[in-house]
Amino acid sequence: MALRRFVLTWLAALPLLLTSTLVAAQELIADMSAGQPTGRCAFASSTPRALPDLLKGPGQGEPAQPVGHWFLPPGTERGPAVVLIHGSGGIYDAMLDFWPKQFNAAGIAVLAVDSFGPRGVKSTAEDQSQVPFAADTADAFAALKLLATHPRVDPARIAIMGFSRGGITAWRTAVERIAASQKLPDGLRFAAHVPVYSGGCVGIFRQVVKLDVFTRKAPMLWVHGDADDYTTIGACRDYAERIAKTGTAVEFFTIEGAMHKFDQDDTRRYNVRGAQRTLETCPLELDIDTLITYDRNTGQRVSGEALQTLTRQSCSATGAHVQGDRAARDKAAQVILAFFRKTLGSR
Repeated sequence: MALRRFVLTWLAALPLLLTSTLVAAQELIADMSAGQPTGRCAFASSTPRALPDLLKGPGQGEPAQPVGHWFLPPGTERGPAVVLIHGSGGIYDAMLDFWPKQFNAAGIAVLAVDSFGPRGVKSTAEDQSQVPFAADTADAFAALKLLATHPRVDPARIAIMGFSRGGITAWRTAVERIAASQKLPDGLRFAAHVPVYSGGCVGIFRQVVKLDVFTRKAPMLWVHGDADDYTTIGACRDYAERIAKTGTAVEFFTIEGAMHKFDQDDTRRYNVRGAQRTLETCPLELDIDTLITYDRNTGQRVSGEALQTLTRQSCSATGAHVQGDRAARDKAAQVILAFFRKTLGSR
């Protein structure tokens, strides 16, 4: 009996052990000044528990070593780059094949970041608390600093593109207070922000949009399917329009009939029954200057038990669908590449 318990325990721990071994096998690099070739590498980051910790500056929380999948385009010239941030399902096929091929062909280097695997997590779809959202943002800024040291990357032409949960990071990194808190060298910032079927357009992640909350120096492109029932399009369109009114250059591209995760290779439709999602009617939003949560409908401050009740009754739901759609993915690629030609000067 004791032997059986030992075997079962060992088998349960095996995925985490394999993940740890994989991460340990990656080359941990402090910078890319030696001209890091195409391949995988680990780099230093941290795991801040929440936004207030992130705002204290870099290095908050437990140390972490996210893994970057690095793709260099052919040639020797210096050019633009893009950081790819995955969603709740972790790193997936399109981030390692479709998108790198599209961008490399346009002369854009790609760093696809795996934030979950090195932290021993496969998916957060049913439990987002497994990896703090602030950790995604910390990893993104660590990736930005890393790429800026590569001799073939122009530090002034590094974009960020995030999918679903990663879309939150894609627009969060455009928030001036968040970017300033990371004490990036030489005024380093992302040059463009591309949230794809983004999360966080409603609920506690959504910022109160007012003057100077979002950068006006880096443009945004939002890409979203109008059949998405995981992160619905209406909330993101409204959010993007509000950001645009404060002076940020914002484009919003709608893909008719596309569902959540339309860029994945698998074109079968899946019902993710346990997926945590936020209802489009959720009225919550956060003031980044005070870190106070408000009810957008009433303008009233919400905290404590009232916040928990409102979240439970008006914001939280489970269950959604995902489905790859190659035609939708091709449309998105065309629009994003055109956007990068304008903003990054790519081919």
